[in-house]
Amino acid sequence: MATERLCLRRLESEDLEATWRYRQLPEVTEWITAAPATFGEYREHFLSEGRIHRDVAVEIEGDEGNKVLIGTVMLKVHDGWGQSEILDQARSVEAEIGWSFDPAYAGKGYATEAVRAVLELGFGALGLRRVIAESFAANDRSWKLMERVGMRRESYNRRNGLHRNGEWMDGVVYAMLADEWGEMLTA
Repeated sequence: MATERLCLRRLESEDLEATWRYRQLPEVTEWITAAPATFGEYREHFLSEGRIHRDVAVEIEGDEGNKVLIGTVMLKVHDGWGQSEILDQARSVEAEIGWSFDPAYAGKGYATEAVRAVLELGFGALGLRRVIAESFAANDRSWKLMERVGMRRESYNRRNGLHRNGEWMDGVVYAMLADEWGEMLTA
C-alpha cells in the first residue's frame, strides 16, 4: 500500500535491525509497551509477538533511492463485545491501533499519514466498525496524533497504567467508529 510519500507493507523478520535502531532510543522506550534491554531480547520479542503478522512497516524513499524504514503501525484486530446469542456478529470487527516511529523523522507528518492509511485499511478492506488507541496521558505526542487523525477521546483514567519506572500513571483512550471515519472523509 502506498500514500503520497510513504510505502506501507507487512513487517518482515528482515526488519528486525531497522526497528531496533530506533526502538532502543530512550525517547522511544519511555513510552512503548515492551522495551527489551538487549538486541537478543528484542529479537526474541520481535519474532515471538506476532509482529510480522499484524504490524505494518512504514518506509520513505532514502537519498539514494533506497527504502528507509522509519516506523511501524500495529493494527490488532479482535472481537467486539456482544451477548452470547449473537457473538458471531461481533467477531473481528474491532481493532487496537498503535505505533512507534524513529524520532529522527518527527515533525514531517509521516506518522499522521501512515496512521490515516492504516485506518483506511481497517475501515475499508477489513470492514472494521471501531478502532481504539491508548497511551499514557503524559505521552502527549501520541494522543495528539490520535486527535490529528480524527479520533475522539473516550476516557481519561487516573493512575491506571504502570510505567516501567514504577509509577502508576494516568492514561487516555481514544476511538473512532467506521461512520465517523466516513463522515470525516466526506467533510
